[in-house]
Amino acid sequence: MPRVVVAGPAAWNHLIVLDRLPEPTPHMQFAEASVHTVGGTSAGKALHLHALGVDSRLHALLGDDADGRRVAAALRGAGVDLVAHASGTERHVNLMTRSGGRVSLYVSTPDAAGPDVLAAIEADLAGADVAVLDLSAVGADLLSRLPASVPLWTDLHDYDGAAAFHEPFLRRAEVVFMNADRTDDPWGLLASCIARGPRLAVCTLGADGAIALDRDGRRTAVPADQAEVVDTNGAGDAFFAGVLAAVLDAGGLANADLTAALRAGAAQAVTALATVHLHPALAAAEGTTT
Repeated sequence: MPRVVVAGPAAWNHLIVLDRLPEPTPHMQFAEASVHTVGGTSAGKALHLHALGVDSRLHALLGDDADGRRVAAALRGAGVDLVAHASGTERHVNLMTRSGGRVSLYVSTPDAAGPDVLAAIEADLAGADVAVLDLSAVGADLLSRLPASVPLWTDLHDYDGAAAFHEPFLRRAEVVFMNADRTDDPWGLLASCIARGPRLAVCTLGADGAIALDRDGRRTAVPADQAEVVDTNGAGDAFFAGVLAAVLDAGGLANADLTAALRAGAAQAVTALATVHLHPALAAAEGTTT
């Protein structure tokens, strides 16, 4: 069975749902909902990969504090194979609307990963069939340590086509994902990504589905699956995991039916949309509700 190693953010999040995102003026608003739960883009991918039966392991920087222990316990309780490396715990406050608007406030971030931590993750990556390095300081540090033989899948999130921090991830990756939040020309954005090295670039379009462009210039598009949206947090990570699992099931990118893989991603995204958590399994692990 192919093995995936994921490295990047796992966090403790406070999600606050508002009827609209705050205007940049002093005022008062009433929250429609509020929940504390596990966050982090790498945590989301690991949760959905595990649920899809993919042999996967998550490396994350977590503190030996109350929130760090909550994150670790919840992820392990949901079945994730987690290696927690000593650090500060990342914490966010996410102001969200039910239509998908979001402002993420970083309350605290992890400490820089030391050489022993980087060496431990590097050793695990060397035995992986696919590496998933998410945008983070530790992900950036690991790019140069990733063996050339290990394909990299990475998530550029709201990439605008020019952000300097994203560039090394983009140039090293075999497959890149992003959303269309910062572009008016998603096909053009995908083409600019492919020109810098990846074999496949994928862009999610929210309710309009997803599109992909490969190195041979082939375009693929799928609609979004119908869903009752409880919360949009983590839907992109679920989509990523669904596509990756489908490609692995097909025996790799060269053998994959890209339309079927994107449809698998859209189907998995529904799982995240139906819960306030990154994955429904966290509700039981945290002792809360979906």
